[in-house]
Amino acid sequence: MTHANDPDVVRRLLTTPARWAVVGLSANESRTAYGVARYVQDLGMEIVPVHPRAETVHGARGYPTLADVPGPVDVVDVFVRSELAGDVVDQAVAAGARAVWLQLGVVDEAAAARAAAAGLDVVMDTCPAMEAPRMGL
Repeated sequence: MTHANDPDVVRRLLTTPARWAVVGLSANESRTAYGVARYVQDLGMEIVPVHPRAETVHGARGYPTLADVPGPVDVVDVFVRSELAGDVVDQAVAAGARAVWLQLGVVDEAAAARAAAAGLDVVMDTCPAMEAPRMGL
């Protein structure tokens, strides 16, 4: 079955203050994750960069893996290639995240199904910087 994004879930994730672990976020300003993470911050979310280099980005301390992030994570925002997304989704489930957001172009139907079966909200193949304006947020 193909995952379909629920507009109510998208709206709730974009309007409820939360802690977003942004997997794939580095200090490289030319990468899409850099601008989208700032956008998510501007929506009122706390961001936590997750990248092997564990760089500080937008004033937020980075961590090399999702498992290294201290404290709870509400949303895991996935900025990795589709073939790597399943592992990140499984880590999000293990970390107790409430939701996973697979960015535009990141598609893994099996991982989305696993996350949903584990009780997580799932958004896939879209971007907060596209969805928020579309919803008038």
